[in-house]
Amino acid sequence: MSTTLVFGATGQLGSCLKFVSEQNKIDNSIFLSEEEADILNPEVIKNAFEKYKPAYCINCAAYTAVDKAEDDVDIARKVNKDGAANLARLCAEYETTLIHVSTDFVFAGNVPKLLSETDEAEPINVYGLTKLEGELVIPSFTEKYYILRTSWLYSEYGNNFVKTMLKLGNEREQLSIIADQIGTPTYAIDLATTILHIIQNDEQQYGIYHYSNEGVTSWYDFAKAIFDIGKVQVKALPIKSTEYVTRATRPAFSVMDKSKIKSTFGIGISYWRDSLEVCISRLG
Repeated sequence: MSTTLVFGATGQLGSCLKFVSEQNKIDNSIFLSEEEADILNPEVIKNAFEKYKPAYCINCAAYTAVDKAEDDVDIARKVNKDGAANLARLCAEYETTLIHVSTDFVFAGNVPKLLSETDEAEPINVYGLTKLEGELVIPSFTEKYYILRTSWLYSEYGNNFVKTMLKLGNEREQLSIIADQIGTPTYAIDLATTILHIIQNDEQQYGIYHYSNEGVTSWYDFAKAIFDIGKVQVKALPIKSTEYVTRATRPAFSVMDKSKIKSTFGIGISYWRDSLEVCISRLG
């Protein structure tokens, strides 16, 4: 059975991949944490490739602190661009297929339309820029890659919006939530399931794909759903982005078209609120 190497394995998506693999009794994946295999250390990750000779490499390692990236440009670029290049180079050398996770933040998000894979990428913050640079460097090393852009990722693992809202909602009487940024929440367990589906079906339909849950919502409505499903009694107030200024500018509308991934791999995608209910039930 061919081996899959997962880098950044203790992060949110890496943890979800491990969970889904265990649930489905898939035991051919090697999960490597940043401490075990830093993607910025070419020698260490080459040793991993040499040892396991993987058929697939999943890059879950990323610099994702959107606001901090505005000041940590060099570090964000090293992880999101140079780290991706390091893996792509080794994937070419070992004839490994790379699965690289990217973001809807590669788009400006200033037009209310579904974003397709062929739409022009125009990032408006450093995080989005460095993730786009990572996307662009991969094809210069290998043709065997899948780049999966996703959005508003959450799960039972790591730090994310759902867990933060549940915590703050139980601590405070009132919360102000941005209502004029529109997108789609994505349950990382669903994304992990899709990644494993791609590997198991081995379609070799390489390229860029969009994946999020179905539907459209605002951060405010997302929070309201979290409080409703989680039975949290807190007053939520909708506010404009101008009333909560952050270091990095966010896209106002970044809803992705998932037609390509659905038709290519024959997958169904859950509605965002249905997946949210599953996650909150597991959080208990």
